[in-house]
Parts: sequence; C-alpha cells; structure tokens
Amino acid sequence: MNRGKESKPHIGIYGRRNNGKSSFINVLSGQEIAIVSDFAGTTTDPVKKSFEITGFGPVILIDTAGIDDSGELGLKRIKKTFETIPNVDLAILVIANNVFGEFENELIKSFGKNKVPYIIIHNKSDIEHLNDETLLMQFSDNIIEFSTKKPDNLELVINKIKRAIPEKSYKKKSLLGDLVSYGDVVLLITPIDIEAPAGRLILPQVQMIRDILDNDAVSIVLKEREVDSFLRKTNIKPALVITDSQIFTTADASIPKDVPLTSFSIVLARNKGNFTNYIDGTPFIDKLKDNDRVLMLESCTHHVSCDDIGRVKIPRWISNYTGKKIFFDTVSGLDNLDRDIKEYALVIQCGGCVITQKQLEGRLSLAIEAGIPVTNFGMAIAYVQGIFNRAISPFVSGKQSDDLYL
Repeated sequence: MNRGKESKPHIGIYGRRNNGKSSFINVLSGQEIAIVSDFAGTTTDPVKKSFEITGFGPVILIDTAGIDDSGELGLKRIKKTFETIPNVDLAILVIANNVFGEFENELIKSFGKNKVPYIIIHNKSDIEHLNDETLLMQFSDNIIEFSTKKPDNLELVINKIKRAIPEKSYKKKSLLGDLVSYGDVVLLITPIDIEAPAGRLILPQVQMIRDILDNDAVSIVLKEREVDSFLRKTNIKPALVITDSQIFTTADASIPKDVPLTSFSIVLARNKGNFTNYIDGTPFIDKLKDNDRVLMLESCTHHVSCDDIGRVKIPRWISNYTGKKIFFDTVSGLDNLDRDIKEYALVIQCGGCVITQKQLEGRLSLAIEAGIPVTNFGMAIAYVQGIFNRAISPFVSGKQSDDLYL
C-alpha cells in the first residue's frame, strides 16, 4: 500500500526514562533508528522516524523524552512530549518493573482528552513479569508483556498496533469520488508562478490528478491564460473545474456559470474535515474590526517569496476588502502559537496537504473550542473576491449556497 508522506499514521512512544522506549522503537522497526543508552534521559526533543509495517504500510514513529524528566530543562522536555499527543494517531505507553503511577495516569488522561487510542507495553518482562496486584488491571485489555531483549511476541505487538491505528488515519477517502464519474473531464487550472517549484507541480495538484485517475475520469491540466482558447477550440464542457485559489476571479470569468468551479485548497479542506466550521466561519471576515488580529496557519514550511499567498496576498486582499487595520500572524508547520488563541478574531488554515487529518483537527481544535471562527485559504480568497457561493456550491445544496452565505 503506497501512501504519501502526508497520510502516514503517526505513532507516539511515551513513558518514563530508562523504560526502554528507544529500544522498543529499534526492535519494532528492525533498525537502529533511536539512540539507546543506560543513561536516563538520552532522548531529549521528540524525534520522528519513518518505517514500514509489513502488511500495513508506512508509519511515523515519534520517540519522546521521559515523562519523569527533572530540572528546568527536563520540564521543557516534558512539555514538548505532551505537545506531540494531539498530533499522533496512536500512543504507545512503555512501562517497566510494574511501576505505574502519577506520570502514567497523566499521559493516559491526555490521550483521552485528545481522543488518541493507546496501547500499554510492559517492557523488561524477561526481568520482572507483570504483577496483577499493581494498578494495571483496569487497563488489562490494552497491556502487552514484552521484552526488547527477548522479543518473542513481537508479531503480537505489531498486530495489536495494526488493529489500534484508527482507520481514518490511513484509509483516505477520495477527494472527488462523489463529484465525478467514469469519463468525466476535470479541468485543473494551475498557474506557473514564483511559488511553483522548478520542474514540478505542487503537491495539491499532484494529489488531484491522481484522484481523478483513480476515479476513471479525465484530467486536463493547463495554465490560466490557456483556458479561454481551450474551451473555444474544443467545445468541451468539463464536469468540474478546480483552480488555484489565487486566480479565482480569472477562472470565474473564464468558466461558464453552469460549470462547477472550486479550488484545490477548498477540495482539500473538505477532505480533511472541519468543512462545516470553515463555511460557518468564513463570513466573519465581514465582522473584522480595526486592530483585530488574524492567525494564518500554514501546514508546511517553505521559502517565503515577495508574493507569498498566505503571508502577503491574503492579508492584502482581506485588508483591502474590509478597509480595516488588521494584524496578521503566521505560524508554520506544527509550531506552537506565540499568543493565546483568544487574542485572535479569526483563524485561516491552508489546505493542509502535508499533514494528517488528526494533525489538522488538533491544530484547529484550540480555536474551535474557544469559539474563534475558522476558515480556509481558498474560502477566504473566494469570499473577499465575491465568489464564495460558487466556490462551495459543488459541495453544498444550492439553497444553502444561495440563502446562507451572502
């Protein structure tokens, strides 16, 4: 099963220092990918490693610092460990020597809060077997005795992991499967500008082409200046047109009104979840006031150009549309926020093509739980350019589009 980087399930390994977390990762992967030492606290910052589970597919393992670390630096390491939990699809808690207490309970509490399934590995069982008199009986269905020195039941552990990983973290639904049928023509408008990587298409464009082919439809890719000529010469009426969000107005003028039109970013937003929150949150652009602060969330890290879509164009378009003095903060990847989420009047998330659904949901949950409206790059652009209804119409009923969002 071939999965792209963005869809690999993330598995976090947690526990106290010297419980054998790094050794467990090495045995599980069959590689020396984590540093092992008898010295407690060898693992400091969370470290990601990719490996293939036979019969399942690629996953990302995250080796974390010991939950019982000490000192000022140790507290910072623990904080980083907890910060990984909202972004993992499965947690593995490694215990040893029948020691189970406050540290483990705090981890399990955090797993529950973030809706992360977990497995408990009682490591070093070749030295001391699991004692039924400990506080572990309530978790008996999740506990596996194991030894990294004598991993006789490694296959049992791997099978348990396979069953525990949520299906939605690896079995991705089609981007367009409910919108296109066999033989349909889908037109992809892909400008080649300063942000386009030399000799390549950007990831959302590649994902869309593959999904169209998977649905036995026809993908036609062209630049924005070729659209009018193509439609005129071929008389082809596409079943769907998907454009780069930043040329929405150009595409809107070129594509007949009876042809569904949306953007790469909006298709991804719908596929990754939070779509209803995005639709409901977008009109809050009209409510922005002077000195409001807007948070721009970029899932990837990239070189920032002078005409960057998230850091330059969208802030400029929103400022011009509202006529207000608005401050924009940008956070890339899964970095922490510098401000309290409640300081923001609006959060705008990119399409999220390089992160998992769990990571995107975790990224937005702070805002949603705090009642901060959220939207998406493509939806925000469509809204300020006056074509929001058309951009979301392929995914909502005509009545919703006409009555609710203008």
